[in-house]
This record gives sequence, C-alpha cells and structure tokens, in this order.
Amino acid sequence: MSIIHLPEISLRGNITEKNIEDEIVKDPSILGLGDLGLIERQRTQPTGGRLDLLLQDPDSKRRYEIEIQLGNTDESHIIRTIEYWDKERKRYQQYDHCAVIIAENITARFFNVINLFNGFVPLIAIKMCARKVGNEIGFFFVKVLEENIPGTDEEEKNIEITDRNYWITRRGSRETVEIVDQLLEIINEFSPGHKLNYTKFYIGLTQDDQINNYISFIPRRNRVSEVDIKLPFSDEIQKNIEEKNLFNLDYDSVYAKAYRLKLAKSDILKNKEFIKELFTKAYENAR
Repeated sequence: MSIIHLPEISLRGNITEKNIEDEIVKDPSILGLGDLGLIERQRTQPTGGRLDLLLQDPDSKRRYEIEIQLGNTDESHIIRTIEYWDKERKRYQQYDHCAVIIAENITARFFNVINLFNGFVPLIAIKMCARKVGNEIGFFFVKVLEENIPGTDEEEKNIEITDRNYWITRRGSRETVEIVDQLLEIINEFSPGHKLNYTKFYIGLTQDDQINNYISFIPRRNRVSEVDIKLPFSDEIQKNIEEKNLFNLDYDSVYAKAYRLKLAKSDILKNKEFIKELFTKAYENAR
C-alpha cells in the first residue's frame, strides 16, 4: 500500500456555496451533528436576508440555523448567523435552537468576537477542508468550536451560598422575598420537604438536602419576583399564561428551557391553583 499526500486547495473559485448546500441537503450527516432533516434552505427572514439552511433533529426537536461562507469568517458573517438564530428562536419557541457557522477558515478574530458573547449564544463552528484528488475535489467538515453546554445542578454546588438577609437587603426586598416564601408554601402542598437554597445569583430549591432547581427565584426590588419554571414549551401552557394576564418573559429555550414569569403577591392570590399546576408539572418533569 502506497501513501500519497493530497494537496489542500481553496474552495473559493473551485466550488460555490450552492454546491456545498446541495451536498449537505443530500446527506446532512456529513456535518457531524447527527441524523438531521432539512426544514428549509434559503429561508427568507421577516426583516430581510435568507438563512442558508435550517436543519432539525427529529428526535430531540432541536433546530440548527446554518450559515455557509467560503474563505475566512468575518464579523458580518458572525453577526448574520447570530441574528438569524435569534429570529428563529423567537418565532418558534417550542424548539431548541443552535447557531452553526461553516467556513473554510475559522480565524483567531472569530474566537475573539465569540468570546464577547460569553457563552450566551449556543454556537458551533465547523471548518470546511478541501483536498484535490486527481481531477476531483474532495471536502469534509471538522468541528472546531463546540457549543457551551449548560451546567448541571451538581456543578451548581460550587456557587457561592448566601442567606435570606442578602436577598432582602442587597438584591431584592422583604416584600419580594416573602413572595418566594408564599411560592414555597405552594410547592410544599404537593411535595413536602422543600427548602429554599439562597445563592449569590438566585434562590433555588432543595429537597431532602439535594439540589433540585426545577423552579428558581430572583426577588427584585420592584415588588415582583422572577420565577423560572423548567418545562418544555407548550402552546397550551403559553395560551393559559396569556389568559391569566401573567407577566411572561421570553421562554428560555437555550439554557434553562423554562418559562420565566414575574409574579407579584396579587398574582398569587388570583392564580394560586394555576401556579400550583405549573409547579406540579415541573416537579414531575424533573423526576
């Protein structure tokens, strides 16, 4: 068996972005992201522009917003990829979304720009490599940047622990911490033994001395407490929240995968049974 060296070549001038799209559409598995299916190519965006490829994992319902660029990555390409990802996740909140940049050369400049986002954008970078084989061109894909994976509750044991007074005097107020107390009472109605776990960034939950943050709280100073309820997105739940006139922040489909509500004491009085129903579903989903 003889060993030969295949010279590396630039795709620019030898192949087009459309050619690359065609090959990915034929077999999306060549990207190394799993057995994905095509949703749409050259997907028109509401405010202008076209997303090169939208792929989806049929098992996890995860969608990948993919932009392809011959040559080096540049700032406009990075921003465009993140912009399309952001638009898609806001329009289709029932899915988990991940941005993907595919380019011939992932530059150091690219990594410097991505670091500015500090892991808040789930983004994968894939390098296209091309080799000349006789009179033909062979190309393949290499993942050079993996998305940031959210930490687990086990890792959160290292988060700085505070106390009730910290949240009353420095982050929230007595009134908004009392909102958390009322919500804890609701939780203990369907599953006794829960306690509050005061950390520097949020108030979580423990049960039988084990961290279980299927619900977490951030008391504010403006008479409300933000509440994250970890549940898969549901059109029915979204509709019910809107009908109850609860203040609903954007559904977090990237990290927490949670509904984010702002609750005042009056909201609890009016909607206790509905809140209890959401909490119960989140508890059962976490088991």
